[in-house]
Amino acid sequence: MTPTLVRQHPSRTGAAPRVDLRARARDWSEIQERMLVPLYEAVYERLDVGPATRLLGLGCGSGLALLMAASRGAAITGVDTSSDRLALARERLLPDGRDTSSRTDTRIVQGCPAEAAPAHSAGYTVVTAFEPIGCLAGDAEGLGELLAEALPLAGPGAAVVLAGWGPPERCATSSVLRVAAKLAEPLGGADAWRPTERDDLEQVAGRAGLRPDGSGRVACPFGYADTDSAVRGLKSTGLFDPAITATDQVQVDKELTEALHPYQRADGTVWMPNVFRYLVARVP
Repeated sequence: MTPTLVRQHPSRTGAAPRVDLRARARDWSEIQERMLVPLYEAVYERLDVGPATRLLGLGCGSGLALLMAASRGAAITGVDTSSDRLALARERLLPDGRDTSSRTDTRIVQGCPAEAAPAHSAGYTVVTAFEPIGCLAGDAEGLGELLAEALPLAGPGAAVVLAGWGPPERCATSSVLRVAAKLAEPLGGADAWRPTERDDLEQVAGRAGLRPDGSGRVACPFGYADTDSAVRGLKSTGLFDPAITATDQVQVDKELTEALHPYQRADGTVWMPNVFRYLVARVP
């Protein structure tokens, strides 16, 4: 979970939590990012991503989804605002250290989507926003802003993929995220967890002027080697930042560990079944 299981939003109330951003990016890359691999695979298979694909990944994070698209032959461009996550993406996608500005098949861009103009005059054929919405207040609006900048870079008929959390009753992690909402209450609910709404993705697509062209659900269980890994992985999403701001790291770690207890197996591993949704929409 680009992303990001969801895009990291700075708190609108109070000071930002003190975190080691480099360590958090590493935790995302090594622990959490892989949880959405079934989602990436399902989307790429459905869209037949391959050598003819020019893909723009919004909120690409440390680049795992991009790597999977590149392995299918796609030309890829990833854009994100996190310098720490993008450094890891470059390690994955450009291990020889070549300048991304000289590449047309693999590009990593820090900043906003408008800065990722396609090398091909026909524009991108696929735009992905894999960071799931449906968890934080304002995440749908944030995705809409990204799309407003990205869609002019896509060609007519291009596929735009939006992702979101499934129904709370189908996502075991929802019970853990409620801990974040409870701890963040002193901030007045700023950026707090909210239940997923059925038509979140369709509403974002409609406001962006996109034409829906199918959707799907994918099982993406969250599995961790132990509770410590689960705590680090979940915090790397940014979903617990409001709680950390309202309390502190120690309190969040303690209550998060307790919330994970029902999902801990006899061998110490942690397993939480989840379902995620995706929507494929088309550029007019």
